[in-house]
Amino acid sequence: MPGRRRATIELAAEIERRGFTGLYCPSFGDGLALCGALAHVTREIPFGTGIANIYTRHPADFAQTAAFIHETSGGRFRFGVGVSHAVTNTRLGLKIGKPLADMRRFVTDLRAAAGRFGDQPPLILAALRRKMVELAGELAQGVMWANAARSHMSASLRALPAEKLGGDFFIGNMIPTCVADDRAAAAAVMRKVLLGYVQLPNYRHYWIEAGYEDEMQAIEQAIERREIERLPALMSDRWLADVTLFGTASEVRAGVEAWTAAGVKTVIVVPSSTRGGQMQALQETFAVWD
Repeated sequence: MPGRRRATIELAAEIERRGFTGLYCPSFGDGLALCGALAHVTREIPFGTGIANIYTRHPADFAQTAAFIHETSGGRFRFGVGVSHAVTNTRLGLKIGKPLADMRRFVTDLRAAAGRFGDQPPLILAALRRKMVELAGELAQGVMWANAARSHMSASLRALPAEKLGGDFFIGNMIPTCVADDRAAAAAVMRKVLLGYVQLPNYRHYWIEAGYEDEMQAIEQAIERREIERLPALMSDRWLADVTLFGTASEVRAGVEAWTAAGVKTVIVVPSSTRGGQMQALQETFAVWD
């Protein structure tokens, strides 16, 4: 965020010192710029974009920047890309087509340009539903979800070729996380974090597929009536526990283990706090594994 970019870079070095196994930069802000800085302030920890919007730059420009970060980091960079959301792309005035066709074209153009700029990092595709997961298995070196349902992960992973489930193929999920002894307060924070996501049709379609049709239909009806204030109450406890991590340190640790058991190789916690902003949330996350 403006005003704390240097502090963020310094924090990355601390995260590496604490022994965490990866750093992933969100889609808001300039994640590629942040990754360029991470290449120089860290030494061993893998890092990547989670995610970069494919529509915001020309594929050749992406290829040049990705190759630069890949080289200067000694091969630690993971290039996560996705199609973002219609509301975001509309706000930016971007012209988009069909997500699957656009992603296939982007990967083709990225690789066509890559020869001029040097070796490319592993490419990770952001996905929610089966067809994009299949495309990741076909074209990329990994797949990344955000706000996935743990109970649905085994079904999602069946869209990948069996050989991709092992080895170096990246399988990650970004999980909203809140560490607090007051579980009700932590749940309220998680509902606030996901308020914007439940208003996105693509996410509602995914969660319906995952078994939450009643919740998503009720939310859609409230949106149609412009009753946005009702949405948190319509996010069921069952759904919230399936897509987020919240509660005491031991509960969050157990949740991470459950996600790993569900087949997610890289569990990416996205911290929030009941007591402050993101910097406070990160300190609370550190304490979970101290």
